[in-house]
Amino acid sequence: MSNTKKLSQKQSDELLQELKIRFEKNKSRHKDLDWAKVQSKLEANAQKLWSLSEMEKTGGEPDVIGYDKKTGEYIFYDCCEETPKDRRSVCYDRKALDARKEHKPKNCAIDMANAMGIELLTEEQYRELQTLGQFDKKTSSWIQTPTNIRNLGGALFADFRYGNVFIYHNGADSYYAVRGFRGSLRV
Repeated sequence: MSNTKKLSQKQSDELLQELKIRFEKNKSRHKDLDWAKVQSKLEANAQKLWSLSEMEKTGGEPDVIGYDKKTGEYIFYDCCEETPKDRRSVCYDRKALDARKEHKPKNCAIDMANAMGIELLTEEQYRELQTLGQFDKKTSSWIQTPTNIRNLGGALFADFRYGNVFIYHNGADSYYAVRGFRGSLRV
């Protein structure tokens, strides 16, 4: 991930083009939304555009999945078929990473998401994502974990198997080649 949190004009133009193509290809994810309005909002917020670029670079294939009328924000989720490839093999958070004595992963989901300016999906958001397609049929994704579970050393993850969303638990310090995280961003 880059230290500069601003894209060049060329990078911005290329990302906006990629997002527009994905938006038009997947209209069922965002019925009744207008790309020109989404683009205008993105062009007015360089920091959010940078975050979308980070989502894209790590394999997330971000797309608009809704609009919050109360806040006037467009909502983006990672819409790649499987959990983003460059966000896998990570434990849940810094506390879990620091607690590992050996075979530490390179990073943790919460730190990566914070560095990217995004949030892990909640259980509700993960279930909402699954109404837009079938995601994580071979992988799994860490999701936001309630404090009481995290305080006991656990963390939650989700996947889609047998036509259903499953929410599971694991030690927060665990990591697997097929587990990463999906993010959300409001613009």
